[in-house]
Amino acid sequence: MTSIRKVPVALVVALVVQTIGGLVWAGGAAARISALEGKVAQQVLVAERLARLEAQGEAMRGSLERIERQLEKRG
Repeated sequence: MTSIRKVPVALVVALVVQTIGGLVWAGGAAARISALEGKVAQQVLVAERLARLEAQGEAMRGSLERIERQLEKRG
């Protein structure tokens, strides 16, 4: 004779509920990660623009210093 154990219905229901909860949580986590990745991509672009602006500012400062030196020589 084969003995078949009966699994309590409450246990099956609990496992199904926990599985569904885990899938919902994973879906929410994936959405949050996707949103964060988008923000990081935007920040990279902003950082690149800031670096270019800093380089332009330094170049302008150097030009201004050369102009001032020339004016001081003439004056």
